[in-house]
Amino acid sequence: MPSRKKLSERVLKAVSSSIRLGILRLLLDRGSLSYTEIMNNLKMSPSKDAGRFAYHLKVLLNMDLIEPDPETKKYKLTDLGKSVIDFVMRLEESTSKKRMLVRTSRLAIEYFDRNKIVDSLVREANVPLDLAQKIARETEERISKLDTKYLTAPLIREFVNAILIERGLEEYRHKLTRLGLPVYDVTQLIKSMGAASLNVEAIIAAAGKRVIEEYVLLNILPRDVADSHLSGSLNLDDLGYWILKLSSFMHDARFFFKNGLIFKEQTSDYAIIHPPESFNGALNLILNVLKISSTEISQEQGIDFFNIFLAPFIKGLPREEVKNTLKNFIISTNLTVSTGVSFGISLEIPEFLVHSGSIVPGGKTVGTYEDFIEESRTLALLMLETFNEICVTRPIFNPSLIIRVERTALNSGELEDILYEAHKLAVNGLPYFANIFSEEVERSSHLASGHMFVDDWRRDWELDIIRVGCAGSVTINLPRALYEAKGNRKAFLENLYDFMEKALRALEIKYLTIKHRVNEGLLPLLSYGGRRDPYCRFDNLLFLVSFVGLNEVAQSVMNSAIYEGSEPLTFIEDVLSYSLKIIGEHSIVKEMRCALSHTPSIETSRRMATLDIERYGLSGVRISGSRDKPYYSDLNIALNSTEIPIEKRLSIHEKIYQHLSRSSLVKIPIGDSSPDELLSIAKKIVGKYKIPLYTFDTTLTYCSNCRRTFRGTQPKCPSCGSTSSLSRFIRGETRYTLATY
Repeated sequence: MPSRKKLSERVLKAVSSSIRLGILRLLLDRGSLSYTEIMNNLKMSPSKDAGRFAYHLKVLLNMDLIEPDPETKKYKLTDLGKSVIDFVMRLEESTSKKRMLVRTSRLAIEYFDRNKIVDSLVREANVPLDLAQKIARETEERISKLDTKYLTAPLIREFVNAILIERGLEEYRHKLTRLGLPVYDVTQLIKSMGAASLNVEAIIAAAGKRVIEEYVLLNILPRDVADSHLSGSLNLDDLGYWILKLSSFMHDARFFFKNGLIFKEQTSDYAIIHPPESFNGALNLILNVLKISSTEISQEQGIDFFNIFLAPFIKGLPREEVKNTLKNFIISTNLTVSTGVSFGISLEIPEFLVHSGSIVPGGKTVGTYEDFIEESRTLALLMLETFNEICVTRPIFNPSLIIRVERTALNSGELEDILYEAHKLAVNGLPYFANIFSEEVERSSHLASGHMFVDDWRRDWELDIIRVGCAGSVTINLPRALYEAKGNRKAFLENLYDFMEKALRALEIKYLTIKHRVNEGLLPLLSYGGRRDPYCRFDNLLFLVSFVGLNEVAQSVMNSAIYEGSEPLTFIEDVLSYSLKIIGEHSIVKEMRCALSHTPSIETSRRMATLDIERYGLSGVRISGSRDKPYYSDLNIALNSTEIPIEKRLSIHEKIYQHLSRSSLVKIPIGDSSPDELLSIAKKIVGKYKIPLYTFDTTLTYCSNCRRTFRGTQPKCPSCGSTSSLSRFIRGETRYTLATY
């Protein structure tokens, strides 16, 4: 046998040729290759270079640096060949004069190290080690050709992802994608937030939401669900908080009046707040709860039976003291709570609360809430008077008041002052009215977002309507289901089933992910109390599926709008009944509290209409709005844009909302109606129609010059004549927002 020294000399001589070295590199990077594949990759001609190539291949074979695969007949590296080429590459690295600097993601500058690419590929994307090393080497070779002083971690990642795509390794590239915003997008985001007079925190929140949205679509949701969202077949509402927060929540004030506020005891971030001893203390405690929980809820939180639960705290207090305390509380809520806030006021003590033990100052239980009926009515009236006084100059749109109205209350002389004050406030469209038209609806709670909680899940009002919330919602593009069916009704229903199946699957993922967040400790207030009895009853959360385009679908299929005869309305009711059946089956199988909704986002309806125009062309779709600003109308827009009598509108709402009763809001245009006229309309609604939640709606114009508010769209201030100091507010969805037109 030859000596080790002579063997080493022969090995080094074998790799002294650039062609033979190129063959070894090629087999290292690409794996096994055939005779022809190696020749083609080396750009050697079969007619001119065959002899020369065969000679070099034979040398490598004789030195046991490569070997043929018996099954594929392709050539591959031997262990010796791998060791040799690895030694050559390390030698090249050590003799290279060019050392590249990298600005890393941990905000440091260091020398380029190929092994860090290998580590990222293996750790982040589970790439096999051998493949990761090949990709890292190819990345280094490409980057080394750049004439740049500094590299950045994102640039290196882009090279790696490009190589993964070239090799058809999209699954790994998908996991390795970097989340974030381009510099231009961040610049525009800052400008837009400044133009809207929003603060720095709003910029940070918006940027963070964009990153979470990308993360959810890439790493949380199944590809078909993510693609459906991106294409506009459905919309995952509030996607930026999909895996982090609940959409809404209904608090139980009694819980904190009895226990105070004690959580996160293992940190120094929060002080212990004991059960309140006074009315002012009770309101301060509520304010603190709302501010803390706004970090765990994305849209709306509320406290129902507000005046009933607080009634024991105003016993014996002067009216003016109560009003001053309420005024400070309402203004503080408006200024400091980032979510929407709803306060529910009851004109009567609901039957299920009549004999419920009342929590009094100090956290004690004394008597029942029936003992405080006069205080609860006084507090309701003072709340309304306080809102009316605050809104003399400029209406505040948060917090919102939701007034529970029973049929008996409208004819009660004792409640006349409260009802008038409520409809005096309604002249500016501010309060919402919960229509308690049946015993079932009596055991319910409402939010200004339209979300409604009824004791239809566990059949216990304390388990079903308080300390619960809406986990999330998905909006379905109903017209898209029809367009893809090309007008065929059977195919339309099949598409609808497919869309709903994806929507419900997405909601289930959110449900499981939120539970995981709770176990991680990321929702400390909602999970306060531990797994056995957390403050939020997570197993009773509500999940909503909403629609856009009900009227457009009716027009496309029936050639008539939803209000033009009985057939279009019957068709839509059939569609909703079919959808309700799908949801009911899913609720049973998955033990999830799912329901249909109809409080679609304006932004979502515009997005879906725009995407449908891009896909099918303007002539291939039926939309509302204009070509430049298309949208799909919701039921309120469709009905309120017609001249049909209000009774007919309410009748249509009633028929539709029997299917959509867990999230709905009827908006009734009021023009220049007086409080007495609005009260007359309310008596018609409450006495006749089964509509869960309604509000009186008008456009408001505010002049910052003379600090006055006017109803309707005013081209100039009726008081001072100014045109540049006007702001217009509309209730685009459920809450008033600044009009952008």
